[in-house]
Amino acid sequence: MDAERQKVKSFIDKYNGEKRALIAILQDIQGEFNYLPSESLRLVSEILGIPLIDIISVATFYRSFSLEPRGKHLVTVCLGTACHVRGGPKILEEFERKLNLKAGQTTLDKQFSLETVACLGCCAIGPVVVVDDDYHAQTTIRKVDSILKKYRAKEKKNEENRKN
Repeated sequence: MDAERQKVKSFIDKYNGEKRALIAILQDIQGEFNYLPSESLRLVSEILGIPLIDIISVATFYRSFSLEPRGKHLVTVCLGTACHVRGGPKILEEFERKLNLKAGQTTLDKQFSLETVACLGCCAIGPVVVVDDDYHAQTTIRKVDSILKKYRAKEKKNEENRKN
């Protein structure tokens, strides 16, 4: 049995194989692999006895799930009304330029994925960019470089710690 299957089975066991824990199981899989691998979804279907199409329906309904590999860092740019009028589209363009990709894509080195959202619900501090779980308030195009540098440095430090 390969490591991926073993890991997925451990997530299912964590919730005692209960069907009602499907979303929690998918969240654990997403957290482990940065996306929902098709083989993992098939295994969940098989073990929980839920049709695969129903699992895929849940996975595609929630934006937090991805069926494609994501980068280690998820950059989300708010384009809601308040953020839009304060420069959200220009900030998105700057991230696209700096990362050399379009919204909905992942960098070739798998470090960053860029997404947009209609509203993050924190209009008073807009425009807002969220990287992983960190909110960056009143973002400007001038701040994009420093935001990306912070996460690149974080990743470099993590790599150095793994080597030691």
